[in-house]
Amino acid sequence: MTPTHGPRADVVLPCLDEVAALPSVLARIPDGWRAIVVDNGSTDGSAELARSLGATVVHEPRRGFGAACHAGLLAADAEYVCFCDCDGSLDPAQLPDLVRQVADGQSDLALGRRRPQGRGAWPLHARAGNLALARMLRHRTGLRLHDLGPMRAARRADLLALGLTDRRSGYPLEMVVRAADAGLRVTETDVPYRPRTGKSKVTGTWQGTWHAVRDMRAILRQPPAPRTRVPR
Repeated sequence: MTPTHGPRADVVLPCLDEVAALPSVLARIPDGWRAIVVDNGSTDGSAELARSLGATVVHEPRRGFGAACHAGLLAADAEYVCFCDCDGSLDPAQLPDLVRQVADGQSDLALGRRRPQGRGAWPLHARAGNLALARMLRHRTGLRLHDLGPMRAARRADLLALGLTDRRSGYPLEMVVRAADAGLRVTETDVPYRPRTGKSKVTGTWQGTWHAVRDMRAILRQPPAPRTRVPR
């Protein structure tokens, strides 16, 4: 566990066959925080390993990144909820800074802007797809973001109030779009992004990237939702 000070949070870790990365990822969860590993149909023993390492394990039978993320959000009960990939590419020890920004009133949805560290950390096709989506997001919402990465932090109540419906690859983008529609402050902070442990399910292939971009473009075509800001 990584020592931390300040507000604590639940960390949602969507998981599909990540047995090789789980030990190091869970070891980096801040001290006193709860890791919620959402098993999305693993066949490599990921769920059992995560449970043996002290994580709360939630089983989500519906395949899809969004399905796993939302199941974790519903299972969380802390005031603050974080999301992070559990493939070793992102460091959960970076999360307290994002939570602190939300707790201090600097942000309502704090995103980690991925900064590649090491060769192969972020394939060119995945980076190109992310850039195109960031530009479309700016046109749709006015948010000047550079990355739609999976590391993020917010108040659980704010996220639940957004009424997120996507259960595939569009979930992270829908969260940002609906947050902007609701008048929430969305910010980004640089975080290191390293080569993942094991084979990527999405961004490791052109086909996976295309499916993710397709899902996210569908989100951007949706009309703005009514503002549902949660009272403080």
